[in-house]
Amino acid sequence: MNRYSFPASLALSVIGLLGLAGPGAAVELLRPSKLVLTPLGNLLVAEVGTADPVNSSRVSIVDAGGNRRTLIEGLPSAINAVNLPTGASGLYLRGRTLFVTIGEGNVTRPGPFPRTEVANPTPASPIFSSVLAVHFSADAERNTTGVALTLADHEALKEGRRLVRFDADGRRITVGLVVDVPDFVPEPLPILATNVRHSHPYGVVADDEFLYVVDGGFNLVHQVEIDTGLYETLVSFPLTPNPTAFGPRMIENVPTSIRWDGDRLLVTVLSGFPFIAGLSQVRAIDPDSGANFALITGLASAIDVLPLREDGETVAYLALEYSLAHLAGGPGRLRIFDADGNPVAVLAGGLVTPSSMAYDPRTGSVIVAEINPGDLLVIPLP
Repeated sequence: MNRYSFPASLALSVIGLLGLAGPGAAVELLRPSKLVLTPLGNLLVAEVGTADPVNSSRVSIVDAGGNRRTLIEGLPSAINAVNLPTGASGLYLRGRTLFVTIGEGNVTRPGPFPRTEVANPTPASPIFSSVLAVHFSADAERNTTGVALTLADHEALKEGRRLVRFDADGRRITVGLVVDVPDFVPEPLPILATNVRHSHPYGVVADDEFLYVVDGGFNLVHQVEIDTGLYETLVSFPLTPNPTAFGPRMIENVPTSIRWDGDRLLVTVLSGFPFIAGLSQVRAIDPDSGANFALITGLASAIDVLPLREDGETVAYLALEYSLAHLAGGPGRLRIFDADGNPVAVLAGGLVTPSSMAYDPRTGSVIVAEINPGDLLVIPLP
């Protein structure tokens, strides 16, 4: 395993990041949250952005030499109610259209009591908790220096306008708003009648007709009609009884990523506070009915999953765990499971806040993003 760590400047020399970089190649990543490998061999990276300024989130293109270019910047981002930066949170590439989920941002503020939230009347952007469609050509992917959105652009997207932007060399990139789910819903408590629950889109996949969006705030999967933006709940994840004496009586089940596995969906589900190791899992979901079952169980804190397929059949699964001891800030790991969901081996341990992964079949390697240090790791499969 090769580790590439950022210094405090968030800039990194990544000679050999994907095995092809020459001297001086560099990449700058701002809290990478999701990765997608394109047919051209580039990585598209959703980056949450920095704590300051707001709306500093972006999507970058990282080539096989480790060189980073901006595809689109100025995406919505802000510090959320628990003091974490949130912004671009999920990616899915369908043809030349990239669907980008935008997370919760600062649509809520901390309430007066622990684990409570109230509405923020002045969020940094009007399009938090949304999915954008970014269309760009293969030439733009190869050569663009990127385009930037402004707050006025966010407002135009909210109004339903489709934006057409051109990079410095005249390459066209278009942006549209597919769906904008409610930023929050009322969740009154006996101690706080104005308490709310925020939404937090955190991953997306698509077919010809629908988007399937995991919402880590509402703990469900949205099914969204792409042409109209109409949406409904495909499946929700109910509370689980807490088997310990620490924390709340019932524990939330928080979806963290979504993937296709043939004609079914895979969703990683993270056990909420107090983040008890062993309760996290991967669930397989029928996209038509929402019927689902636990495919992989006993995980510490599942953050991503990838099916490995040969000749149209899944032969194994990769499962990425954010932390083995979440409250203690413990490291995460990458594991492999057989086609029935049985554990086979640990492929890599000591991962620091891993957030997403992409498999490169040409090299037989997995690229893992670590969100807090901003690293990209290349892990060869055995």
